[in-house]
Amino acid sequence: MKKRVKELATVQTGYSFRSRLEAVEDGNLAVIQMKDLLDSNTVSCDDLMRVDMEEKEHHFVKKGDLVFRSRGQMATSAVLLDDPGKAVVAAPLLRIRVKRPDVILPEYLNWYISQREAQIFLNSRAKGSAQKMISKRTVEELEVALPSVEKQKSIVELAALSAREQELLHALADKRARYVSAVLMQDATTGREGLWNHRIH
Repeated sequence: MKKRVKELATVQTGYSFRSRLEAVEDGNLAVIQMKDLLDSNTVSCDDLMRVDMEEKEHHFVKKGDLVFRSRGQMATSAVLLDDPGKAVVAAPLLRIRVKRPDVILPEYLNWYISQREAQIFLNSRAKGSAQKMISKRTVEELEVALPSVEKQKSIVELAALSAREQELLHALADKRARYVSAVLMQDATTGREGLWNHRIH
């Protein structure tokens, strides 16, 4: 079974600031910007800019919301796993809020948006060449495969394990490359051909 995003969630355009953001250390509101979206498709709330402005409750985000990158090369979203407090999403980002978590998990929708089928749909409808832009309506029209919530949980857990495995493999490959480089440099500076005396596994 498939359902469109607009049947499963509300999609809202981020708050459009009329002037450049001015950081205020003890500002009453936090602002989620593109820089706060991590490669892991989660939102970092550790270093959100704070501003002083009238509270826009209609634009507030909460734990479980998705923040969608509507411009740029990556047409993906990031999920809020922490409570950001009083915070808004800055335009051109979009806020996606699941209507019924008992029907679709926010983490599952976040995962699905980054998958090949969804990416083909989103990118095929992107506007612009140098700076791609995906409209709110396009996101709303995206069809999402909808298995049971239990299966969604399993998919999310397996995806997280797979991502962690890739991180470890990359870290291992990086350490190996640095080790080989160090051995080669030692051979180059000492004039010895000792690389093959080292057992590199």
